[in-house]
Amino acid sequence: MKTVSKLALVVLGATALSGCGSTGLFNRDRPDEFAVQRQSPLVVPPDFALKPPQQGVPRPTDETLQGQTLDALFGGPSARSDVETSALGLAGTSDPSIRSTVGDNGTHTVAKGRVTQQILAAPEGDGQSAQAAVGA
Repeated sequence: MKTVSKLALVVLGATALSGCGSTGLFNRDRPDEFAVQRQSPLVVPPDFALKPPQQGVPRPTDETLQGQTLDALFGGPSARSDVETSALGLAGTSDPSIRSTVGDNGTHTVAKGRVTQQILAAPEGDGQSAQAAVGA
């Protein structure tokens, strides 16, 4: 029984390995991947009004590098959708001093628990005397 299983394993391996070669059981005509599409010839553009760049003159650019980067990342400026316009209309205008009042200690925007408030109110330290207790 061992010789039959060994023989079957060798035949299976040889069949699988024959697919890797150019001649064998699984040989077929394959198309050349470079010959699938014909290369178009190079053409000189018909814009003859271009002038060669002059030495020492900065390159003429329509926009800054930052603007080109933003256009490449986000697709450039586009009109707002109706949903976005209505959401902005419902939100209204913000208070000009919103950034300074949000970080104020007197501003209570979230109901924090006592433990969280104690952690936030604790003085800063290097953590050398920190302890942890399991259980309540």
